[in-house]
Amino acid sequence: MTADQLEMISTNPGVMHGQAVIAGTRVPVSVILDCLAAGMTAEEITTEYPTVTVAGVRAAAAYGAALAREELLPLPQSR
Repeated sequence: MTADQLEMISTNPGVMHGQAVIAGTRVPVSVILDCLAAGMTAEEITTEYPTVTVAGVRAAAAYGAALAREELLPLPQSR
């Protein structure tokens, strides 16, 4: 995750209960990640959430990837 991408993510206890959001918006990173997981393109996401830019979508994806490297979630064993 680049410094520029990191600057595009913010948290504030007064905005969305402190969830990580795209800076300058009330759109949580988790919503962007859900949209990506559902197969939406960055352009579709920015159409649905006009306050979010393509760079913001990429920053959210990078933030999610960084979190995945830092915290392990219990996953079922592969067979």
